[in-house]
Amino acid sequence: MRLEVPEEGRLEGLPERLWLEIGFGGGEHLAFQAARNPDVGIIGVEPFIGGVVKLLQRIETDGLDRVRIVVDDARLLLRALPDGCVERGFILFPDPWPKKRHWKRRIVNDAVIAELGRVMRRDGLLRIATDHLDYGRWILETMLRADAFEWLAERPHDWRERGPDWPETRYEEKAVREGRKPVFLRFRRR
Repeated sequence: MRLEVPEEGRLEGLPERLWLEIGFGGGEHLAFQAARNPDVGIIGVEPFIGGVVKLLQRIETDGLDRVRIVVDDARLLLRALPDGCVERGFILFPDPWPKKRHWKRRIVNDAVIAELGRVMRRDGLLRIATDHLDYGRWILETMLRADAFEWLAERPHDWRERGPDWPETRYEEKAVREGRKPVFLRFRRR
Protein backbone atom coordinates (compact mmCIF):
# COMPACT_ATOMS: atom_id res chain seq x y z
CA MET A 1 0.00 0.00 0.00
CA ARG A 2 2.88 2.36 0.66
CA LEU A 3 4.55 3.77 -2.42
CA GLU A 4 8.23 4.57 -2.09
CA VAL A 5 9.31 7.62 -4.07
CA PRO A 6 12.74 7.31 -5.68
CA GLU A 7 15.25 10.03 -4.83
CA GLU A 8 16.23 10.22 -8.49
CA GLY A 9 14.52 9.23 -11.71
CA ARG A 10 10.87 8.55 -12.37
CA LEU A 11 8.41 6.03 -10.97
CA GLU A 12 7.72 3.10 -13.25
CA GLY A 13 5.01 0.46 -13.51
CA LEU A 14 2.14 2.84 -12.79
CA PRO A 15 -1.41 1.86 -13.77
CA GLU A 16 -2.79 3.02 -17.12
CA ARG A 17 -5.48 5.03 -15.33
CA LEU A 18 -3.97 6.97 -12.43
CA TRP A 19 -5.54 9.55 -10.13
CA LEU A 20 -3.72 11.61 -7.51
CA GLU A 21 -5.00 13.18 -4.30
CA ILE A 22 -2.67 15.62 -2.57
CA GLY A 23 -3.36 16.00 1.15
CA PHE A 24 -6.12 13.42 1.58
CA GLY A 25 -6.76 14.24 5.26
CA GLY A 26 -8.81 11.37 6.71
CA GLY A 27 -9.13 9.74 3.30
CA GLU A 28 -12.93 10.05 2.94
CA HIS A 29 -12.80 11.40 -0.60
CA LEU A 30 -10.02 9.07 -1.73
CA ALA A 31 -11.79 5.97 -0.37
CA PHE A 32 -15.06 7.11 -1.99
CA GLN A 33 -13.36 7.47 -5.37
CA ALA A 34 -11.46 4.18 -5.06
CA ALA A 35 -14.62 2.24 -4.18
CA ARG A 36 -16.54 3.68 -7.13
CA ASN A 37 -13.70 3.43 -9.65
CA PRO A 38 -12.10 -0.01 -9.15
CA ASP A 39 -10.35 0.17 -12.53
CA VAL A 40 -8.37 3.27 -11.47
CA GLY A 41 -5.14 3.32 -9.48
CA ILE A 42 -5.09 6.14 -6.95
CA ILE A 43 -2.07 7.61 -5.20
CA GLY A 44 -2.80 9.56 -2.05
CA VAL A 45 -0.21 11.86 -0.49
CA GLU A 46 -0.49 12.85 3.16
CA PRO A 47 2.32 13.78 5.56
CA PHE A 48 0.25 13.32 8.74
CA ILE A 49 0.10 9.84 10.25
CA GLY A 50 -3.40 10.23 11.74
CA GLY A 51 -4.96 10.61 8.31
CA VAL A 52 -2.84 7.81 6.88
CA VAL A 53 -4.03 5.43 9.61
CA LYS A 54 -7.68 6.30 8.90
CA LEU A 55 -7.23 5.64 5.19
CA LEU A 56 -5.36 2.39 5.82
CA GLN A 57 -8.32 1.18 7.89
CA ARG A 58 -10.69 2.00 5.02
CA ILE A 59 -8.41 0.30 2.50
CA GLU A 60 -8.42 -2.89 4.55
CA THR A 61 -12.12 -2.81 5.43
CA ASP A 62 -13.31 -2.00 1.90
CA GLY A 63 -10.67 -3.98 -0.05
CA LEU A 64 -9.34 -0.95 -1.92
CA ASP A 65 -6.30 -2.69 -3.33
CA ARG A 66 -5.53 -0.14 -6.08
CA VAL A 67 -4.69 2.64 -3.61
CA ARG A 68 -1.09 3.58 -2.88
CA ILE A 69 -0.01 6.01 -0.18
CA VAL A 70 2.94 8.37 -0.03
CA VAL A 71 3.66 9.61 3.50
CA ASP A 72 5.73 12.63 2.57
CA ASP A 73 5.71 15.98 0.81
CA ALA A 74 3.68 15.91 -2.43
CA ARG A 75 6.37 17.86 -4.26
CA LEU A 76 8.73 14.88 -3.96
CA LEU A 77 6.16 12.61 -5.59
CA LEU A 78 5.39 15.11 -8.35
CA ARG A 79 9.07 15.25 -9.33
CA ALA A 80 9.13 11.44 -9.60
CA LEU A 81 5.99 11.02 -11.71
CA PRO A 82 6.39 10.61 -15.47
CA ASP A 83 4.96 13.19 -17.87
CA GLY A 84 1.26 12.87 -18.65
CA CYS A 85 0.52 9.94 -16.33
CA VAL A 86 -2.23 11.43 -14.11
CA GLU A 87 -5.80 11.45 -15.38
CA ARG A 88 -7.36 13.25 -12.39
CA GLY A 89 -5.96 15.29 -9.54
CA PHE A 90 -7.54 16.44 -6.28
CA ILE A 91 -6.43 19.06 -3.75
CA LEU A 92 -9.29 19.36 -1.28
CA PHE A 93 -9.28 21.85 1.57
CA PRO A 94 -5.51 22.32 1.83
CA ASP A 95 -4.09 24.23 4.77
CA PRO A 96 -4.64 27.90 3.84
CA TRP A 97 -1.65 29.20 5.81
CA PRO A 98 -3.61 32.42 6.38
CA LYS A 99 -0.76 34.56 7.72
CA LYS A 100 1.02 36.43 4.93
CA ARG A 101 4.45 35.37 6.19
CA HIS A 102 3.37 31.70 5.72
CA TRP A 103 1.96 32.00 2.18
CA LYS A 104 5.13 30.42 0.79
CA ARG A 105 3.95 27.15 2.42
CA ARG A 106 0.72 26.97 0.44
CA ILE A 107 0.58 23.82 -1.71
CA VAL A 108 -1.21 25.65 -4.51
CA ASN A 109 1.55 27.78 -5.94
CA ASP A 110 3.08 28.38 -9.36
CA ALA A 111 5.77 25.69 -9.01
CA VAL A 112 3.41 22.93 -7.84
CA ILE A 113 0.82 23.79 -10.49
CA ALA A 114 3.52 23.72 -13.18
CA GLU A 115 4.51 20.21 -12.01
CA LEU A 116 0.86 19.15 -12.01
CA GLY A 117 0.61 20.48 -15.54
CA ARG A 118 3.57 18.30 -16.51
CA VAL A 119 2.28 15.08 -14.92
CA MET A 120 -1.38 15.40 -15.94
CA ARG A 121 -2.72 14.06 -19.21
CA ARG A 122 -4.27 16.28 -21.82
CA ASP A 123 -7.94 16.82 -20.89
CA GLY A 124 -7.20 15.58 -17.36
CA LEU A 125 -9.33 17.04 -14.57
CA LEU A 126 -7.96 18.87 -11.52
CA ARG A 127 -10.32 19.64 -8.64
CA ILE A 128 -9.43 22.07 -5.87
CA ALA A 129 -11.67 23.03 -2.93
CA THR A 130 -11.25 25.51 -0.11
CA ASP A 131 -13.40 27.23 2.50
CA HIS A 132 -10.93 30.08 3.02
CA LEU A 133 -11.91 33.15 0.98
CA ASP A 134 -8.41 34.60 0.60
CA TYR A 135 -6.94 31.24 -0.33
CA GLY A 136 -9.74 30.75 -2.84
CA ARG A 137 -8.71 33.99 -4.56
CA TRP A 138 -5.06 32.91 -4.39
CA ILE A 139 -5.90 29.52 -5.94
CA LEU A 140 -7.92 31.06 -8.74
CA GLU A 141 -5.23 33.65 -9.53
CA THR A 142 -2.57 30.94 -9.54
CA MET A 143 -4.59 28.66 -11.79
CA LEU A 144 -5.55 31.41 -14.22
CA ARG A 145 -1.84 32.22 -14.64
CA ALA A 146 -1.09 28.58 -15.46
CA ASP A 147 -1.06 28.04 -19.22
CA ALA A 148 -1.54 24.30 -18.74
CA PHE A 149 -5.04 24.59 -17.23
CA GLU A 150 -8.40 26.12 -18.10
CA TRP A 151 -11.09 26.89 -15.53
CA LEU A 152 -14.32 25.01 -16.28
CA ALA A 153 -16.76 27.41 -14.58
CA GLU A 154 -19.45 28.95 -16.72
CA ARG A 155 -21.79 30.16 -13.97
CA PRO A 156 -21.70 30.57 -10.15
CA HIS A 157 -23.29 27.14 -9.59
CA ASP A 158 -20.13 25.61 -11.10
CA TRP A 159 -18.00 26.63 -8.12
CA ARG A 160 -20.65 26.68 -5.40
CA GLU A 161 -21.68 23.01 -5.77
CA ARG A 162 -19.30 20.06 -5.54
CA GLY A 163 -21.17 17.67 -7.84
CA PRO A 164 -22.51 14.13 -7.33
CA ASP A 165 -19.18 12.31 -7.67
CA TRP A 166 -17.47 14.56 -5.14
CA PRO A 167 -18.41 13.52 -1.58
CA GLU A 168 -18.48 15.80 1.42
CA THR A 169 -15.36 15.59 3.58
CA ARG A 170 -15.04 16.32 7.28
CA TYR A 171 -13.25 19.59 6.41
CA GLU A 172 -16.23 20.70 4.35
CA GLU A 173 -18.63 19.68 7.12
CA LYS A 174 -16.64 21.73 9.62
CA ALA A 175 -16.55 24.76 7.32
CA VAL A 176 -20.31 24.70 6.76
CA ARG A 177 -20.95 24.18 10.49
CA GLU A 178 -18.79 27.24 11.22
CA GLY A 179 -20.53 29.37 8.58
CA ARG A 180 -17.88 29.30 5.86
CA LYS A 181 -18.91 28.62 2.27
CA PRO A 182 -16.63 26.26 0.36
CA VAL A 183 -15.74 26.78 -3.27
CA PHE A 184 -15.25 23.83 -5.62
CA LEU A 185 -12.97 24.67 -8.52
CA ARG A 186 -12.54 22.47 -11.58
CA PHE A 187 -9.79 22.81 -14.16
CA ARG A 188 -8.99 20.90 -17.33
CA ARG A 189 -5.47 20.19 -18.52
CA ARG A 190 -5.17 21.87 -21.94
